[in-house]
Amino acid sequence: AVVFIPADLERGKVVGAAIYGPTLVAVDGTYDQVNRLCSELADNDDYRWAFVNINMRPYYAEGSKTLGYEVAEQLGWRLPDHVVVPSASGAMFTKIWKGFNELACLGLLDGVEASSFGPDQNTVHHPAVTTQMHMAQAEGCSPIVSAWDNDEARITPVRPDSLAKSLAIGNPADGIYSLRVINNSGGSAYAVPEDQIVSGIRLLAETEGIFTETAGGVTVSALAHLAEKGAIGPDELTVVYITGNGLKTQEAVEDEVVNPLTIKPTISSFEAAFNG
Repeated sequence: AVVFIPADLERGKVVGAAIYGPTLVAVDGTYDQVNRLCSELADNDDYRWAFVNINMRPYYAEGSKTLGYEVAEQLGWRLPDHVVVPSASGAMFTKIWKGFNELACLGLLDGVEASSFGPDQNTVHHPAVTTQMHMAQAEGCSPIVSAWDNDEARITPVRPDSLAKSLAIGNPADGIYSLRVINNSGGSAYAVPEDQIVSGIRLLAETEGIFTETAGGVTVSALAHLAEKGAIGPDELTVVYITGNGLKTQEAVEDEVVNPLTIKPTISSFEAAFNG
């Protein structure tokens, strides 16, 4: 296997991929530039490789529907009132919505009868699906949110500059579909200020005991914003997607945590450190 990554990818993610023994290719560029290179290689007669995020993308995208299926199953085959989803390309965001609607069309949700699928399964909306889809992006790379805020039907690509590298896709492939899903679901989109990403990571760790990577910090901070402005009520069933472990992005929080006290293995040293 060959894995193409941006050269500035967090060390934890590089190690996590390298342990499986692939050939790692670090590209001096953004995620968008890595994807563009892979597209050119996939279309090159000398290679014709299969890339998960390029010519094999339908498998990756359709697989994301399981994030919708599992939520419904864990809620007793009901859907939440709201979901908050971190987004880069928009693929996961749109496929969670698609998964919800497929369950409704198949009659697998509690109290919902089966019905036929519509012609556009990417944005099909079953009337029983009332979940509001809220997209969370980092302010340093938020082309979908910008289009939503400006009521635009097209996405204007941006050059990413964000702490949340996993969300740093400036030309989102599913951006237009994402706008349709936000509109169809009555949801919203919010760009989290960069200085609130780490505070979101810390908030989740302190309140729920979950250490998330930077994308989760974006999602939690977006949830706080939605709750503060009244878009999500205290009694409404809300699911927040935390999509990565904080061990992958330790660099993002290293300067924010307290260094350990160093003591000798004696009671007196302990007391001097704590009472001094």
